[in-house]
Amino acid sequence: QEQLVESGGGLVQAGGSLSVSCAASGRTFSSYVMAWFRQAPGKTREFVAAISWSGSRIYYEDSVKGRFTISRDNAKNTVYLQMNSLKPEDTAVYYCAAKPYWSNVKSANEYDYWGQGTSVTVSS
Repeated sequence: QEQLVESGGGLVQAGGSLSVSCAASGRTFSSYVMAWFRQAPGKTREFVAAISWSGSRIYYEDSVKGRFTISRDNAKNTVYLQMNSLKPEDTAVYYCAAKPYWSNVKSANEYDYWGQGTSVTVSS
């Protein structure tokens, strides 16, 4: 059974850093596009970043560009999101997702697999 499991969320002060991880199991996701989305309380799920299977293509939402870094280790079947200069508006549940092709990477509906989410809270 395919599974994505996020970890590493927590509470951090504004301006701080946090790293979240997503471990995949049940199949090899090394050929898949991996992405991070987030959902703040009372808001719809929004795209954060995506990375192609080789890492040669990376795309960020404008609001996190220059602050967040997505990366992956295919040998470990894991994708990471390093978050620096965190702001209170970054507070959300962060989800990882996977899909087979690099197209419409910002669209949540395009993704086949989802994790259960990990909570990130940034205090002011």
